[in-house]
Amino acid sequence: MKARPSAVPRPGDPRTGASGGQPPEKQKSPPAAPVGLARSDLPFASPVTDAGAPPLELSEFVFSEIAAEFQIEAEVDPIDAEAEEAAMLFANGQDQAVRELLEGSTRLHHSGPGERLWLMLFDVLRLTGQKANFEALAVDYAQAFEKSPPIWRDIATTVAVQAKVVGTALFKGDLTGDNEAGFETVRLALKKNPHLRLDLSKASRLDGAGCERLLALLQQARRSKGEIELLGRDHLAVLLDSQIAAARPEDRACWLLKLELCQLRGQFEVFEDMAVEYAVTFEISPPSWEFDRVVDAEPSPLELARPDQLLTEAYVIKGDIKGSRFNDLAAYAAANDPVLIDCSTVTRMDFLSAGALLNVLTTVKRTGRQIVVRHPNHLLAELFRVVGLRSVAAIDLARN
Repeated sequence: MKARPSAVPRPGDPRTGASGGQPPEKQKSPPAAPVGLARSDLPFASPVTDAGAPPLELSEFVFSEIAAEFQIEAEVDPIDAEAEEAAMLFANGQDQAVRELLEGSTRLHHSGPGERLWLMLFDVLRLTGQKANFEALAVDYAQAFEKSPPIWRDIATTVAVQAKVVGTALFKGDLTGDNEAGFETVRLALKKNPHLRLDLSKASRLDGAGCERLLALLQQARRSKGEIELLGRDHLAVLLDSQIAAARPEDRACWLLKLELCQLRGQFEVFEDMAVEYAVTFEISPPSWEFDRVVDAEPSPLELARPDQLLTEAYVIKGDIKGSRFNDLAAYAAANDPVLIDCSTVTRMDFLSAGALLNVLTTVKRTGRQIVVRHPNHLLAELFRVVGLRSVAAIDLARN
């Protein structure tokens, strides 16, 4: 409220004795208003109904909200904004628009966080088959960032390499006949990938029924022209030795699995000695040695801590994804922890599919499972950032 100037006596004011040339008692003037604030000076006060009303008291003030003359806006990172726009344009199939946007961005950003815009442009050129432009951009990238640029890879080659990748699975629980969940996980993994590395190093005990079920899976893989590569063979051999005793005709499946291990490890003499004991104990012919089934030395056990070697068969998403609801993902996630989503061969995903993927994974996250989205291209990774998928899953970008 503005301060009013000091009151000045008016001519003929009987309270001040000012005469203005005439005696006070003879001056004719309108009655003086009481000292105070006039209602007309306050735009937010109640309407004036009586010109001779007494001055306002503080209790009569009527306050109202006055619209601010400015709005406070959160600072927006220009690189985030450009990356988001490019990801949305690409998801909508506007390849030319996203290329023009990113080409303009790379002319402005030549260091630091701006690198992600360059990597998005590399992916646009690769996914749209523009090899010459890709190689020209690689030269500019090397000069700007002083490091090696991404390498051109044909989409068909990438898919072919992905098809040859051996799946991995961790056998959960003990190798016993009643471990339905453990064998179901292996069966599903083998169905998705006939070449499977199966880690048995976490099993603490076994029985004949469990060995029989594992042997059936090994035979099933061979019949389908596939293979199960057993990891943790030394650990498994120790468990088998505790179940096997000469001249004791029990747990025949354990004997057969031990012979299978000897075969895989190339232990011909051990295999022959055990085959003789098997024939005497069970009074039937033992399996025959097969020279072509000897495998190389056992690889190191897989490490759960490394995202690119998670002990689980991945849920693989491929190609151009439109309108997908990922209806089978929940069932996969229920049988796997951590949950590995392989996006290495996804070329494009629309916004609705990305939102549907987020919805499914949000439900999975509530169960306490770890979720890793593996090797999406940079355009897809930015789309995942836009929809908020990073809040429920770790994003493991493909390495250069």
